[in-house]
Formats: sequence, structure tokens, C-alpha cells
Amino acid sequence: MTTWPGHAVLQMPVPALEGVVRERYERYDAGLVALDPGHVHAHVTVLGPVPATLTPAQDAAVSAVCAETPAIDLELAEVATFPNGVIHVLTADPRPFDRLTDAMADALPGHPPYGGVFRPVPHVTIDATGPGVDEESVRRELATVLPARCRADRVELVWYRRGETRVLRRWTLG
Repeated sequence: MTTWPGHAVLQMPVPALEGVVRERYERYDAGLVALDPGHVHAHVTVLGPVPATLTPAQDAAVSAVCAETPAIDLELAEVATFPNGVIHVLTADPRPFDRLTDAMADALPGHPPYGGVFRPVPHVTIDATGPGVDEESVRRELATVLPARCRADRVELVWYRRGETRVLRRWTLG
């Protein structure tokens, strides 16, 4: 049996949806529930995959982007589904995230968003379609928490691997 080797991403925590997202991790893939109490499972991916260990030059480049980027006030309200069945909540204004993703991709050459396979859409993943789960059922379940508003004020380098998910590094925005 092949073991998933894991991967690292730069992400922005979205604490406003943590309860919903963490519950799904616990239900569907408890191995990815972080033992790190500072890890927020609900997030918008900024750039990934990226190296789990940044060189000093890469760390300095990411630090510079974060220092130049103000915190982002975000609203999440629209439930949607990607063609692959991933149910997610979209950010009302994707432009600040698009700019941050572009800046991070420039800071980490050779690490395009999603390996260059597609252009990211800023979102928080909620679930996947399957028996008893579709966009409408998720919309009903989230009716009491959406719209969600919060301030994204940091970027985190997070390692994802079953039994090992954790925050590796944090940078404050602005």
C-alpha cells in the first residue's frame, strides 16, 4: 500500500468557519485533524504545494510579501461546487487573495498555484458531494453561520499528512 507523502501549503486561517470544517475533518479523515492546537482547519489556500522547509531566501521573500500585504476583511456567503464535487464557500471579493497568491508565486518561483494545473479560486472547502451530501444540503446546514465575516491577518505554512498535520511557520500581515 502506498502512503500519501503529504504536502505543504501557504494558507490563511478562517476562524469563523472552523467549527464546521473541523467537524468534517473529524468525520471523514480524522488522521488530518491537527494535534497542533494553534492550527485552524478552515482556510483559504494562498499557494500550494510549496516546500515544507523554506530556504532562508524563500522565507525572506514570503516575509516581505506578508509585510507588504494588509490584513483582509473577508465575507464568505456563497456556497458553490467545483466540477470535481468539492463543495465550498466563496470569498465575496477574491481580488485581495488573487493578489496575494500572485505575489507568493512570484516570491517562490517554481511553485505555481496548484502545480500550474489550474488557477485557484479563493474559497474555504466545506465538503464533497456524495451520498446525502450535495450543495443544497450544505447550504441548509450553513444557514446559521453564513454569511461569515472575519479578518484574515496571517499566512501560515502548514504541513498536511495523516497524523502529522501542523503549522510550520506563521507570518503576520501588514
